[in-house]
Amino acid sequence: MQVTIIGCGDAFGAGGRLQTSFCVRSGPSTFLIDCGATSLIGMRRLGISPNDIDTVFVSHLHGDHFGGLPWFMIDAKYASDRKRPLVVAGPKGIEARFITLADALYPKCGVERGFDLTFVEYEEQKPLELSGVTVTPFEVKHPCGAPPYALRFNVDGKVLSFTGDTGWVETLLAVARDADLFISECFQYDMTLPIHLDYMTIDANYKKLGAKRTLLTHMGEAMLAELGKVDISRYEIAEDGMIVDL
Repeated sequence: MQVTIIGCGDAFGAGGRLQTSFCVRSGPSTFLIDCGATSLIGMRRLGISPNDIDTVFVSHLHGDHFGGLPWFMIDAKYASDRKRPLVVAGPKGIEARFITLADALYPKCGVERGFDLTFVEYEEQKPLELSGVTVTPFEVKHPCGAPPYALRFNVDGKVLSFTGDTGWVETLLAVARDADLFISECFQYDMTLPIHLDYMTIDANYKKLGAKRTLLTHMGEAMLAELGKVDISRYEIAEDGMIVDL
């Protein structure tokens, strides 16, 4: 399994980084974890074909995590001539939110497609199997008009976990435990917020989280300014275009 970081930035473009999106290539399928508004730009830069994607797993309904879907659909219709089916999995109401967003940005981009598009909603801690990939959603703390989730994937005999955006919740211990790769948002360095994680909180819980590898992502300007203080024996730092082999 190979994880390519299409974008690892926050909503504000801190450090010039693109918004959140990860491309995972596995034996069963190729899929995206989140699809921020800049995802298609990142895919083009990295030579990732949108037509290779079987599924898009969305952690929560903020634009820097799912706002790229309308552009993905426009590309599918007008540029990539997509024919293969696409599944989008996400929180309750994702289809309605997508339709509203797509109609506002590019009317009718979500209709008259040459491929089947299916939306699937998560159920709390209920494993969902799509194209040979099993994902278990864990509700976290990040208000966005629908339940926000951390996601734990089982694929190719490996566990890949992602916090999504969230303040500290004990649920993250179950998400991260024994994960081959735990991708954790790390918006702040030492400022504790109710809806975002910070480095000091993550580090204080490092042993309890119990992941085999931890990758820090979604870093704001304050966190980027303190990268020299990160314990690199414990953490890897995400960069746009970075590839992680598992």
